[in-house]
Amino acid sequence: MPRNANGRRTSNKTELPEKTCRACGRPFIWRKKWARVWDEVVYCSERCRRG
Repeated sequence: MPRNANGRRTSNKTELPEKTCRACGRPFIWRKKWARVWDEVVYCSERCRRG
C-alpha cells in the first residue's frame, strides 16, 4: 500500500470495486464492513434498502 509524506499508509479508492444502487441508481464503492457479503449487497444505504 502506498505511503504519504508522513509515512502513513494511504488508500487508493479508485481501485475499489463499485456497484450501482438498485433503488436510487447511484454508484457506491466497497466498504470494509461489506467484505464478507459484497456479492449480496445491492443497496447503497439503509434508507434505499427500506425504500
